[in-house]
Amino acid sequence: MTAPSYLSIDVGTGSARAAVVDGDGRIRHIVSQEHEQIVPAHGWSEQRVDEWWDGVVHVVRDAVDWADRNDHTLEAVAACGQMHATVLVDDDGRPTRPTAPLWNDKRTDGHVRAFEASHDASAFLARTANPPTSAWPGFKLQWIRDNDEQAYARASAVLMPKDYINLRLTGVRSMDWTEAALSYLMDPQTGDWSDDMIAALGLDRSKLAPIRMPSEVVGTVTREAAKATGLRAGTPVLVGGGDYPVALLGSGVNRPGLASEVAGTSSIITLLAASPILDQEISNVGTPEGNWGAFVLLESGGDAVRWARRVLNDSGEGYEDALATAAQSPAGSDGLFFLPYLTGERFGEHRNSRAQFFGLSAGHGPHHLHRAVLEGVAFAVNRHLRIMEKATGVALERVIASGGGAKADLWLTIKASAYGLSILIPEEAECGVVGCAALAAYATGRFNTLDDAVKRFVRFSREVAPDPKWVERYRNMRPIFDSLYRGAQAHYDDLDRLAGDPHRPADQENADVS
Repeated sequence: MTAPSYLSIDVGTGSARAAVVDGDGRIRHIVSQEHEQIVPAHGWSEQRVDEWWDGVVHVVRDAVDWADRNDHTLEAVAACGQMHATVLVDDDGRPTRPTAPLWNDKRTDGHVRAFEASHDASAFLARTANPPTSAWPGFKLQWIRDNDEQAYARASAVLMPKDYINLRLTGVRSMDWTEAALSYLMDPQTGDWSDDMIAALGLDRSKLAPIRMPSEVVGTVTREAAKATGLRAGTPVLVGGGDYPVALLGSGVNRPGLASEVAGTSSIITLLAASPILDQEISNVGTPEGNWGAFVLLESGGDAVRWARRVLNDSGEGYEDALATAAQSPAGSDGLFFLPYLTGERFGEHRNSRAQFFGLSAGHGPHHLHRAVLEGVAFAVNRHLRIMEKATGVALERVIASGGGAKADLWLTIKASAYGLSILIPEEAECGVVGCAALAAYATGRFNTLDDAVKRFVRFSREVAPDPKWVERYRNMRPIFDSLYRGAQAHYDDLDRLAGDPHRPADQENADVS
């Protein structure tokens, strides 16, 4: 007897992956194929579009073969993928340029600065739900228009990575609303493309694919795609979504009041709400079930711990050693604070912010410094959570953590105590794969609602509770951290001028000293 299952595809920055997920949301088989980033110039990052398809063909054939040998029937296919990588295709579905600029590509910085110089970016928040940044596809399209005119002119559709895979599987063009919401081109009120923003950026609306919801079926596997991948022709293929919002779904973050912290090199903090939060420090992504995920990025999350290991121990300690050292310090690090902005901030007016220790005394040792770094990241995340909670008016119920930082018990307890909330850890770390499968199971009628699918597919391995004594200590420290954050902002431009940053005005270089 065959078991109904689902095929999840994830087109990430580092690899293409395919997984067979059974009817209970358990990953039965997963395979990956790596692909490389291309860095043709400083700050640029791109990948070959057809290398994604070649990788998907390889991993899907492996997954289909495993499913056939183990009596699993693949009921549907759902894909997620790295966000913002901007693909242009012609009338025949062929890429008009062989590579696509990725989410971390900075070649659009000039276009973003030009937009900010000629527009009041805050006035556009209601039209975009997001502040401008080089990651958004709207600015990537501007760069392609201005620097690869032929490719832009030949293009009849703009797609994201998983949309291109869907096109190759089904022959149908679409863009899901999680991706469109972060394009800087979608109207958050209507969920459709914004004529105002398209005009403001000087782009062509006819090149923008129709926006659809992730749980819709975009089409079925064509005979040509079936021959290439081994999939059964006619298998339903979902619209799918960006890897980040689909992973939110697959971690159990699927309704207002729930928050997510993806703790890796950076920390992505997301709070779900019914509508976007309009703030220059906050971005908003559409989520698969139709809510909005207000999110911020703390650039130095796990990277702050890596920095501390390198600087304080000359990289002589491993990650576990650094945590063990931090555990020797009392909560609050004996009054030592750390602002974790080692690489600035992604959004807001102070993207040039800096890190600092404050409160150092002769009595502090390495264990205090290591713990202060962990606590500083927790304070910074909590600051964002409080801003988003206040803006939505929705009480935060719980935080669901994933990523490498979700494996460290000490740090999780510090964070839970700083937030004053328990933290749940999903049993399955491959949250994007689980999210894709939940979408597929709902779309094919196994569940009446997407929420039912999530409840069945997502399980939690443990819950980390706050330490009551630490909660009180951190509550008293929080106003000082916030004051330090605000007070330091006046000096960031001064530091840039001191370093000779050409992008910062020198309005005080010749000021009189009184």
